[in-house]
Amino acid sequence: MNRRDFIRTAGGTAGATAAVSASVGTAAASEEGGGGGGPDFGGYLSGANNYDGSVVDATGQDEVTVEVGAGSTGLAFGPAAVHVDNGATVVWEWTGEGGAHNVVAEDADFESGAPIGQAGNTYEYTFEEDGVYNYYCQPHKGSGMVGSVVVGTDYPTASSDGGGGGELNPIHMGVPFQAHFVGIATILMMVVSLIFTFFLLKYGESAHTKGGSD
Repeated sequence: MNRRDFIRTAGGTAGATAAVSASVGTAAASEEGGGGGGPDFGGYLSGANNYDGSVVDATGQDEVTVEVGAGSTGLAFGPAAVHVDNGATVVWEWTGEGGAHNVVAEDADFESGAPIGQAGNTYEYTFEEDGVYNYYCQPHKGSGMVGSVVVGTDYPTASSDGGGGGELNPIHMGVPFQAHFVGIATILMMVVSLIFTFFLLKYGESAHTKGGSD
């Protein structure tokens, strides 16, 4: 193999390395969802009863019902987290379980009034601005009876800074964990390609010269 063949081989190796790295990087970026995440509750639902980390998708509905006094003890909202369209009306309906309850927004946008325990009582509120609305039952907030309504499409989302609702992809130093492996693998493959090219050019050329002198 002569010098030109060596260069062609090394160039092909480097090109393949770049192609593989680009493909892996694209796949990793896709898995990371573009750096976004789920709704950012600011940790509000971390101790919420009846909350398993998921948000019930109720978009497409004009009216959505949330139970007041859900769960085995009646000290929960059901569902604890729900996503609705802008302009949708949420109707909180009392089950009669768990004692007297009410619905109070953390930002004071809505409030059902004094706690009551009667089954069938309802309170409704129409959401007309996108965002995340956290609320609670005044007598049982300390027992984990809190909930949240996600409205529309323009709401805070969990991001790579580690803040938010906790449903995040693995993060390391502010960069998606997979991206570090992609970068390291790319660098290693480039270094190997350069070393390979250097030795082939140096010793291959020497061997060719020596063979020619014979």
